[in-house]
Amino acid sequence: MDAQLATDRRPPFARPCQAPPVSDPVTVKGVVLDGRGAVLLARNDRREWELPGGRPEAGESLDIALAREIAEETGLDVAVGALIAAWRFEVVPGRWVRVIAYGCTPRDARAPRVSAEHDAVRFVPLAALDGLRLPAGYRAAIDRRVAAVN
Repeated sequence: MDAQLATDRRPPFARPCQAPPVSDPVTVKGVVLDGRGAVLLARNDRREWELPGGRPEAGESLDIALAREIAEETGLDVAVGALIAAWRFEVVPGRWVRVIAYGCTPRDARAPRVSAEHDAVRFVPLAALDGLRLPAGYRAAIDRRVAAVN
C-alpha cells in the first residue's frame, strides 16, 4: 500500500482522487509470412515500414478486425493465428498506441495490392529487413514469429 495512504486516517472517500490512467487506443498488426522467407510490410506516410493492420471497430474481435484490416490494406485473405507480442508504441511524440501482433498465414498466393493508406505494400525478404526504416517493436514481432515457425 502507498505509504502516504497508509498513514492517512481519513476515510477512503475523503482522500484526494487521482484520475485513472487514460487507455491507449489499440491497434492489431499481422506478421504475415509467405513461406518463402519474406514478410508482408506496408510503408506509411512517415516513410516507415510497418506490419499491416489497424484499429478494431466497436464490438469487433481482434482476430476479425485484423483479417479485415489486412484485406482492406493489401487485398490479401489471411488466417489469423497465435498472439506474437504486445507493446506500447509512440507513433509520433506524445501519441501512443497499444500494438497487439498476431502471426498470420496467407490463404492463397495472390500478390498484395497497395491501398490509399500506404504508398507501398510488398513481401520483403527477411534478409533485407536490416536496411529498412522499421520500428523495433515490429522487427521484434517478426523475429519472434520467424522463430516460432522454425
